[in-house]
Amino acid sequence: MAHFHIALLEPEIPSNTGNIGRTCVAADASLHLIDPLGFKLNEKALARAGMDYWKRLDVTRYLDYQDFMERNAGKKIYYATTKAPRRYTDVFFEDGCCIMFGKESAGIPEEILRENLDSCIRIPMAGEERSLNLANSVAVILYEALRQHDFAGLHDTMNVL
Repeated sequence: MAHFHIALLEPEIPSNTGNIGRTCVAADASLHLIDPLGFKLNEKALARAGMDYWKRLDVTRYLDYQDFMERNAGKKIYYATTKAPRRYTDVFFEDGCCIMFGKESAGIPEEILRENLDSCIRIPMAGEERSLNLANSVAVILYEALRQHDFAGLHDTMNVL
């Protein structure tokens, strides 16, 4: 069974984080929230987007990026950014790895990206578009990681008419 970790560095929009939490529950992934958050965890928008999934979410909160790095020392981390030389489909996501996403308004700080260039990945987009919605980006990359492991540990639900 493959297990992945999603890290959100300073997320700003509660509904995105709620949607990402719901996706993590469905994908049996852990969510890591790195402060400062742009909202309170008890906001209605977070609850509405996360619905009743939030109570089943494996979520850890961190004081800042340094705290996250110290508590996850040795873990393979991929950094999702529009500035990466490699596509997300160009890497093999190891079981237990973490995929980090930056805040909606600015992404991951460039100094972090420069220090980890070999682990930066991007989602291809048409034209001069800046980025996809954060929750959509997480879903695209997380489900590629799961696909690479043949969705191990997830059951296929088939509704019969």
